[in-house]
Amino acid sequence: MKIVGLLLLVLTMSACTTSPPRNPGDICSIFREKDGWYDDAKDASKKWNSPIPIMMAIMYQESRFVAKAKPPKKYWLGFIPAGRMSDAYGYAQAKDGTWKWYVDKSGNWGADRDDFTDAIDFVAWYNNTSNKINGISNTDAYSLYMAYHEGHGGFKKRSFDKKPWLKRVASNVTSRAASYGAQLSRCEKDLKSGGWFFGIF
Repeated sequence: MKIVGLLLLVLTMSACTTSPPRNPGDICSIFREKDGWYDDAKDASKKWNSPIPIMMAIMYQESRFVAKAKPPKKYWLGFIPAGRMSDAYGYAQAKDGTWKWYVDKSGNWGADRDDFTDAIDFVAWYNNTSNKINGISNTDAYSLYMAYHEGHGGFKKRSFDKKPWLKRVASNVTSRAASYGAQLSRCEKDLKSGGWFFGIF
């Protein structure tokens, strides 16, 4: 019976790790629910000088924290399956080529797009690269998301000027980053100390 109980505990913990957070609108709730996510985000933030609230806001926009998220399918004539809109995949919705670029440049060999640790490091790395290539401030959530969505070349050409819908999305990311930042300021001390853990029993 002890073995069965242990197996059930492992399966439960695995499900909690891979399923999206129950309250994705609250960054404190996310980090309290998902063991290890705060430390992963903190490490990526420190390594690439990218604020946690901005990284998490971008990830929310891209996948709602769904590990194996994929873009919508395409259909010919409205009903004939024709693959997906792109090869983006995972928490960060990174495309194949961009992910390969990240692995090559970061040295994070074996990184997986459906692993939160790797995905949050990717977002932080990409934002840092946007700073280096496009001169975007690491606190400018709006422009960072534009570069994330359009690519560094597209951002330089201001491809987003003809996409009012994308400007609205970038504004949403900016608002969410601000909300996440305010929330995190209220719970980060506990997250750092692990004090929140004992409050769940």
